[in-house]
Amino acid sequence: MKKIVIPLLLALSALTGCSSPHTMYHWGNYEEQIYSNYSEPGKLTPEQQLTDLENDAQLMQTNKSAAPPGFHAQLGYLYFQTGKTDHALQAFETEKKLYPESSVYMNRLIARLSH
Repeated sequence: MKKIVIPLLLALSALTGCSSPHTMYHWGNYEEQIYSNYSEPGKLTPEQQLTDLENDAQLMQTNKSAAPPGFHAQLGYLYFQTGKTDHALQAFETEKKLYPESSVYMNRLIARLSH
């Protein structure tokens, strides 16, 4: 019996180390998209980026996970680029609400949208 228990315990302990880490935020395509924008500008159109981030936002709602800092600001910027200023305003307000430290910057962007 002892010969079976020890290998079984070793196998279980090895498998528990293979689980993926739980993160505080749902990053989705956000990090890749930001990196791609700087490393390969123009690779994705604003519409394509917007679709990806909207899909990520849906997943966040479904899984009840938090958006990372800057997510809604980027979403707002993409809405602005595609002419959806009402959506942009809402996204900037959401960013400000979730991350109060962004209030000064978000207020400036909101003020520019209002003009």
